[in-house]
Amino acid sequence: KQWYQRRVRGIPKMEKKVLVPVGNGSEDIETVTIVDVLRRAGANVTLASVESELNIVAARKTKIIADVLLKDVVEQEWDLIALPGGMPGAERLRDSGPLTSLLQKQKLQNKLYAAICAAPAVVLETHGLIDGKNATCHPNFEDRLVNKTHIKDRVVVDENLITSRGPGSALEFSLALVEALYGIDHAKNVAVPMLLPSGVNL
Repeated sequence: KQWYQRRVRGIPKMEKKVLVPVGNGSEDIETVTIVDVLRRAGANVTLASVESELNIVAARKTKIIADVLLKDVVEQEWDLIALPGGMPGAERLRDSGPLTSLLQKQKLQNKLYAAICAAPAVVLETHGLIDGKNATCHPNFEDRLVNKTHIKDRVVVDENLITSRGPGSALEFSLALVEALYGIDHAKNVAVPMLLPSGVNL
Protein backbone atom coordinates (compact mmCIF):
# COMPACT_ATOMS: atom_id res chain seq x y z
CA LYS A 1 0.00 0.00 0.00
CA GLN A 2 1.35 3.41 -0.92
CA TRP A 3 1.91 5.77 2.00
CA TYR A 4 -0.37 8.40 0.52
CA GLN A 5 -2.89 8.77 -2.27
CA ARG A 6 -1.53 10.17 -5.51
CA ARG A 7 -4.06 12.51 -7.04
CA VAL A 8 -1.93 15.59 -7.56
CA ARG A 9 -1.05 17.02 -10.95
CA GLY A 10 2.58 17.60 -11.95
CA ILE A 11 3.90 21.16 -11.75
CA PRO A 12 7.04 22.36 -13.60
CA LYS A 13 10.21 22.70 -11.49
CA MET A 14 11.04 26.32 -10.56
CA GLU A 15 11.25 28.35 -7.38
CA LYS A 16 7.92 28.21 -5.61
CA LYS A 17 6.55 30.62 -3.03
CA VAL A 18 5.25 28.93 0.11
CA LEU A 19 3.46 30.50 3.06
CA VAL A 20 3.64 28.77 6.46
CA PRO A 21 1.44 30.60 8.98
CA VAL A 22 2.17 30.15 12.70
CA GLY A 23 0.73 31.33 15.99
CA ASN A 24 1.29 30.81 19.67
CA GLY A 25 0.83 27.10 20.29
CA SER A 26 1.66 25.87 16.79
CA GLU A 27 3.20 22.39 16.85
CA ASP A 28 6.99 22.59 17.13
CA ILE A 29 8.06 19.57 15.07
CA GLU A 30 5.51 20.17 12.32
CA THR A 31 6.38 23.85 11.91
CA VAL A 32 10.13 23.34 11.67
CA THR A 33 9.89 20.21 9.51
CA ILE A 34 7.63 21.86 6.92
CA VAL A 35 9.93 24.87 6.64
CA ASP A 36 13.15 22.81 6.64
CA VAL A 37 12.12 20.26 4.00
CA LEU A 38 10.62 22.82 1.65
CA ARG A 39 13.73 25.00 1.88
CA ARG A 40 15.89 21.95 1.16
CA ALA A 41 13.80 21.52 -1.97
CA GLY A 42 14.54 25.09 -3.05
CA ALA A 43 11.20 26.67 -2.19
CA ASN A 44 11.02 30.30 -1.08
CA VAL A 45 9.34 29.74 2.29
CA THR A 46 7.88 32.58 4.34
CA LEU A 47 7.09 31.86 7.98
CA ALA A 48 4.32 34.31 8.89
CA SER A 49 3.01 35.07 12.37
CA VAL A 50 -0.74 35.52 12.81
CA GLU A 51 0.04 37.23 16.12
CA SER A 52 0.82 40.93 16.60
CA GLU A 53 4.56 40.20 16.84
CA LEU A 54 7.13 38.02 15.10
CA ASN A 55 8.07 36.01 18.21
CA ILE A 56 5.81 33.07 18.95
CA VAL A 57 5.96 30.31 21.55
CA ALA A 58 5.16 26.90 20.07
CA ALA A 59 3.09 24.16 21.72
CA ARG A 60 6.10 22.63 23.53
CA LYS A 61 7.54 26.04 24.46
CA THR A 62 10.02 26.27 21.58
CA LYS A 63 10.59 29.94 20.76
CA ILE A 64 10.24 30.69 17.05
CA ILE A 65 10.87 33.97 15.24
CA ALA A 66 8.69 34.37 12.15
CA ASP A 67 9.97 36.09 9.00
CA VAL A 68 7.02 38.46 8.72
CA LEU A 69 3.63 39.30 10.18
CA LEU A 70 0.87 37.66 8.17
CA LYS A 71 -0.98 40.95 7.80
CA ASP A 72 1.98 42.31 5.82
CA VAL A 73 1.87 39.61 3.11
CA VAL A 74 -1.87 39.21 2.48
CA GLU A 75 -1.64 40.76 -0.98
CA GLN A 76 0.97 38.29 -2.20
CA GLU A 77 0.34 35.19 -4.32
CA TRP A 78 1.41 31.76 -3.06
CA ASP A 79 2.02 28.46 -4.80
CA LEU A 80 1.28 26.66 -1.52
CA ILE A 81 -0.07 27.55 1.90
CA ALA A 82 0.85 24.90 4.50
CA LEU A 83 -0.58 24.92 8.02
CA PRO A 84 1.10 23.25 11.00
CA GLY A 85 -1.16 21.89 13.70
CA GLY A 86 -0.81 21.97 17.47
CA MET A 87 -3.09 23.45 20.07
CA PRO A 88 -3.94 26.18 20.65
CA GLY A 89 -1.96 27.10 17.55
CA ALA A 90 -4.57 25.67 15.16
CA GLU A 91 -7.21 27.79 16.87
CA ARG A 92 -5.03 30.87 16.44
CA LEU A 93 -4.84 30.10 12.71
CA ARG A 94 -8.58 29.41 12.56
CA ASP A 95 -9.36 32.79 14.12
CA SER A 96 -7.14 34.79 11.75
CA GLY A 97 -9.41 36.57 9.29
CA PRO A 98 -6.58 37.43 6.87
CA LEU A 99 -5.45 33.79 6.79
CA THR A 100 -8.99 32.56 6.17
CA SER A 101 -9.25 34.94 3.21
CA LEU A 102 -5.93 33.72 1.81
CA LEU A 103 -6.99 30.07 2.13
CA GLN A 104 -10.34 30.74 0.45
CA LYS A 105 -8.55 32.49 -2.41
CA GLN A 106 -6.08 29.60 -2.69
CA LYS A 107 -8.93 27.10 -2.97
CA LEU A 108 -10.88 29.17 -5.50
CA GLN A 109 -7.78 29.51 -7.70
CA ASN A 110 -7.17 25.74 -7.49
CA LYS A 111 -3.75 26.30 -5.91
CA LEU A 112 -2.16 24.01 -3.36
CA TYR A 113 -3.10 24.25 0.31
CA ALA A 114 -2.22 21.82 3.08
CA ALA A 115 -2.66 21.15 6.79
CA ILE A 116 -1.45 18.66 9.37
CA CYS A 117 -2.50 17.42 12.81
CA ALA A 118 -5.34 19.50 14.29
CA ALA A 119 -5.33 22.04 11.46
CA PRO A 120 -7.35 20.07 8.84
CA ALA A 121 -10.26 19.78 11.28
CA VAL A 122 -9.90 22.96 13.32
CA VAL A 123 -9.03 25.33 10.46
CA LEU A 124 -9.99 23.84 7.10
CA GLU A 125 -13.18 21.99 8.02
CA THR A 126 -14.41 24.88 10.13
CA HIS A 127 -14.18 27.27 7.18
CA GLY A 128 -15.58 24.87 4.57
CA LEU A 129 -12.21 24.43 2.88
CA ILE A 130 -12.25 20.63 2.70
CA ASP A 131 -15.61 20.63 0.96
CA GLY A 132 -16.01 16.87 0.58
CA LYS A 133 -12.42 16.11 -0.46
CA ASN A 134 -10.53 13.21 1.09
CA ALA A 135 -8.56 14.30 4.14
CA THR A 136 -7.03 13.11 7.39
CA CYS A 137 -6.07 14.69 10.71
CA HIS A 138 -4.86 13.91 14.23
CA PRO A 139 -6.89 11.12 15.92
CA ASN A 140 -8.11 13.54 18.60
CA PHE A 141 -9.96 15.56 15.95
CA GLU A 142 -11.28 12.81 13.66
CA ASP A 143 -14.88 13.38 14.72
CA ARG A 144 -14.77 16.89 13.22
CA LEU A 145 -14.06 15.73 9.66
CA VAL A 146 -17.12 15.08 7.52
CA ASN A 147 -15.41 12.78 4.99
CA LYS A 148 -13.73 9.99 6.95
CA THR A 149 -12.92 7.69 4.00
CA HIS A 150 -9.14 8.09 4.41
CA ILE A 151 -9.06 9.27 8.02
CA LYS A 152 -6.50 6.60 9.05
CA ASP A 153 -4.03 7.35 6.24
CA ARG A 154 -0.84 9.11 7.30
CA VAL A 155 -0.86 11.52 4.35
CA VAL A 156 -3.73 12.14 1.94
CA VAL A 157 -3.42 14.05 -1.33
CA ASP A 158 -6.68 14.92 -3.07
CA GLU A 159 -6.05 17.20 -6.03
CA ASN A 160 -4.83 20.52 -4.53
CA LEU A 161 -5.50 19.59 -0.88
CA ILE A 162 -2.85 17.76 1.17
CA THR A 163 -3.41 16.67 4.78
CA SER A 164 -1.65 14.58 7.39
CA ARG A 165 -1.94 13.24 10.93
CA GLY A 166 0.64 14.66 13.32
CA PRO A 167 4.27 15.19 14.37
CA GLY A 168 5.23 11.61 13.49
CA SER A 169 4.04 12.03 9.90
CA ALA A 170 5.47 15.53 9.43
CA LEU A 171 8.41 14.36 7.31
CA GLU A 172 6.19 12.32 4.97
CA PHE A 173 3.78 15.25 4.77
CA SER A 174 6.52 17.71 3.91
CA LEU A 175 7.92 15.45 1.18
CA ALA A 176 4.41 15.15 -0.25
CA LEU A 177 4.39 18.95 -0.44
CA VAL A 178 7.69 18.84 -2.31
CA GLU A 179 6.27 16.30 -4.74
CA ALA A 180 3.17 18.43 -5.28
CA LEU A 181 5.29 21.48 -6.07
CA TYR A 182 8.18 19.94 -7.99
CA GLY A 183 7.37 16.33 -8.90
CA ILE A 184 8.34 12.90 -7.61
CA ASP A 185 11.93 12.92 -8.92
CA HIS A 186 12.79 16.10 -7.05
CA ALA A 187 11.08 14.80 -3.90
CA LYS A 188 13.27 11.68 -4.08
CA ASN A 189 16.39 13.78 -4.50
CA VAL A 190 15.49 15.75 -1.39
CA ALA A 191 14.62 12.59 0.56
CA VAL A 192 17.72 10.48 -0.11
CA PRO A 193 20.26 12.42 2.00
CA MET A 194 17.72 12.70 4.81
CA LEU A 195 17.95 8.91 5.45
CA LEU A 196 14.25 8.18 5.74
CA PRO A 197 13.03 5.25 7.87
CA SER A 198 12.62 2.05 5.84
CA GLY A 199 8.82 2.21 6.07
CA VAL A 200 8.62 5.55 4.27
CA ASN A 201 8.74 5.20 0.51
CA LEU A 202 8.38 7.82 -2.20
